[in-house]
Amino acid sequence: MSAVLSQFSKKELTAEQHMRTQLAAAYRILAMFKMDDLTYTHLSARLPGSDDYFIYPFGLLFEEVTASRLLKVSFDGEVLEGEESEYNQTGYVIHGNIYKNRPEVNAVFHMHTTAGVAVSAMDCGLLPLSQFSFHFYKQLAYHTYDSLALDNQRQGANLVQDLGQQKAMILRNHGTLTCGATVHEAFLYAYFLEQACKVQCAALGGGQKVVIPPEKVCEQAAKDVRDFEPDFGFRDWTALLRKLERTDMSYKD
Repeated sequence: MSAVLSQFSKKELTAEQHMRTQLAAAYRILAMFKMDDLTYTHLSARLPGSDDYFIYPFGLLFEEVTASRLLKVSFDGEVLEGEESEYNQTGYVIHGNIYKNRPEVNAVFHMHTTAGVAVSAMDCGLLPLSQFSFHFYKQLAYHTYDSLALDNQRQGANLVQDLGQQKAMILRNHGTLTCGATVHEAFLYAYFLEQACKVQCAALGGGQKVVIPPEKVCEQAAKDVRDFEPDFGFRDWTALLRKLERTDMSYKD
């Protein structure tokens, strides 16, 4: 067991170790769902109120991430703990700026799935075609593509401005981004957004006229799905953790 973990009791995890294991689990679960993209895209999490966050070292596959290998990074992109083989400029620009400007956000997921990128390139954006999509009805931000996010001030500020107070955003011609107060909230938004994009691609690819519910129905459905689960994502997340522990517990290392 690594030096980072040896200081923690097996029976009682510190808040930091709990956050590390939750984030490592998110990497593994998204790899299990094939929502990763080689060594690209990134997930992060932070302890509430802290001025730094955890993220994987650039170059790992999602399936290789463990709690002890996560980096601790400042909002300005300084690696405070851990080792990396290559500096993750785009990751630090995206995550650091969001945390700096959204104190209630404690997890940020950025994805490049095929369906997410496909919808990001559609002029219509995400359509209200399914219950998955109602989670984002009139609650979805859009960010115009501006090459790789390498400029911490200009591009970082533009991204934060476009995100506003939303918890999900489509990055045009690029992918998706979700955030939440918890890892499980950011995860379930990422999962539902992926499902909504898959449904849209399948529906539009069928060659038939699609049916969009009336606005009042969409608004009611959006309210209902948001109010249905007070601790959004917790039920599904704990079920997925049980599945992960049945298959591979090495994410905790």
